[in-house]
Amino acid sequence: MIYLDHAATSWPKPAAVTRAMQAFLDEAGGNPGRAGHRRARASQALIETLRIKLARRIGGVEPQGVVFTLNGTDALNIAIKGALRPGDHVVTTQAEHNSVRRPLHGLARRGVIALTTVRADGEGFIDPDDVRRALTPKTRLVACLHVSNVTGTVQPIGDVGAIIREHGDALLLVDAAQSAGLLDVSPAALNADLVAFPGHKAIFGPPGTGVLLVGPRAELEPFREGGTGTDSENPLQPEDLPTRLEAGTPNTVGLAGLSAALDLLDPPSALAHEQRLLRRLIDQLAGHERIRLYGPLDGRRQVGVLSMNLAGTDPQDAAAILDDSFDIAVRPGLHCAPDMHRALGTHAAGALRASLASCTTEAQIDAFVAAVVRIAESTR
Repeated sequence: MIYLDHAATSWPKPAAVTRAMQAFLDEAGGNPGRAGHRRARASQALIETLRIKLARRIGGVEPQGVVFTLNGTDALNIAIKGALRPGDHVVTTQAEHNSVRRPLHGLARRGVIALTTVRADGEGFIDPDDVRRALTPKTRLVACLHVSNVTGTVQPIGDVGAIIREHGDALLLVDAAQSAGLLDVSPAALNADLVAFPGHKAIFGPPGTGVLLVGPRAELEPFREGGTGTDSENPLQPEDLPTRLEAGTPNTVGLAGLSAALDLLDPPSALAHEQRLLRRLIDQLAGHERIRLYGPLDGRRQVGVLSMNLAGTDPQDAAAILDDSFDIAVRPGLHCAPDMHRALGTHAAGALRASLASCTTEAQIDAFVAAVVRIAESTR
């Protein structure tokens, strides 16, 4: 199989990741913080070591500001619902994934917040000055993705963050689902207060893992409350991070896999590889009269994600043909980002998306191009 759906989840996972998960189940397996026996202590040591590892690898955050979550969506919900209070104003963008869009629209519909959405242009970019103009004295949060899962567009997040810092107390939440593992996602580099990402995409960790980086300006109310293994007499969730935001038994086996994935990670190399193959893909498809490409089409301003449409073929049908006839996995449709497709002019059918990774090869790109061209030309 040629797998080009890494923006949904990376595959296959490195053998070291699955070995680490199996070893954890065989050799540790206890519930961290819930007992004093050696298996519980081993689980707790794994989590705290990973917390320190992430703080050092990413930078700009203290270990206690590394909060483990169920996935990227969970991390975003913890940040959004923990930061906002009734009457707050929020600024977001047309480029957002439903992981940001739906929580915010839900709060707005219930009358909890006022919401302003900044437009994206035809390449998927937002203008930081549009964010500046949207800010009000009641703005508490700006929620913006770092990289589009539809076009691979790298947003000018640092500029957005600088504008927000000038504004005062408003916080910047960055959805780094498509950039963690490829770009610098440290809060300092992004001028961000909260950075959320899953472990299962470019980091090549297992599903069911996620991280929320909490900077010193962000004070979040708990999104969920419950067992922590410490301060059990207290009827309220403990105040200190990360315990404040980590109620319940964590996915320890998943975190074992995430730790192993981090040891293999080389973001600059992975990014350079993706952008080189993206350039190869664009160069071969850009001139075809029956194939429409979307996004910047510029490897310097996007990661390895490219959406397209084939004349005369619905994207769902094109993806099915690629799967059934060529054993190529891609993703069609709206990609959980319908407003971005409105900006691109591809709503409501969406587009066909190919997303690359560090394990993608030139031969796979060439095979995909040949298959797409064949489908496009078969409908003349």
